[in-house]
Amino acid sequence: MDYSSERLFDHRDTRIFRFRAWVMFAVPLLAILCQVYLRLFFDFFKYLDLPLLVTIYLAMMRRSPSGGLLVGAVMGLAQDSLMTNPLGMYGICKTLVGYFAASIGLKIDAEQPLIRIFVTYMFFLFHQFLYWVLQRALLAQTVLFEMRRQLLMALLNAIIGVILFQLLDKLRDRT
Repeated sequence: MDYSSERLFDHRDTRIFRFRAWVMFAVPLLAILCQVYLRLFFDFFKYLDLPLLVTIYLAMMRRSPSGGLLVGAVMGLAQDSLMTNPLGMYGICKTLVGYFAASIGLKIDAEQPLIRIFVTYMFFLFHQFLYWVLQRALLAQTVLFEMRRQLLMALLNAIIGVILFQLLDKLRDRT
């Protein structure tokens, strides 16, 4: 019996999904505005990172590491500029997440809900851990990394992410 890795990826969907120009502009803008303003009125939104979810989705579906870098950098810097964070912290984190999400999108079928939950869960934890490291290294802030809280927030974001991804799937063009 042959267990080569070629057989594991034979049936993988290798299409690159394109989005209309207004989708590539409106969805990230809406995610950033919701992240900034809805959290002022509703406590629930303090636990969600909508720009991160949109970055993961767009990078995985486009399957272009350079495009993932661009989406992550723009989303992160826009989020930094509208919030009270030091400029560049979210930019660095989301740039790396965008690159890695696009790279993973090249290797696996990112349209399966269980894969989406797992990938979103792991990227949320990676994003939070990287942000924590940057706070300690670049800003010299002594911040605790509350593992239990981060695991619960990752689960919440993964569940909301899968729902959001299903909605965003309706806005894409197949090519």
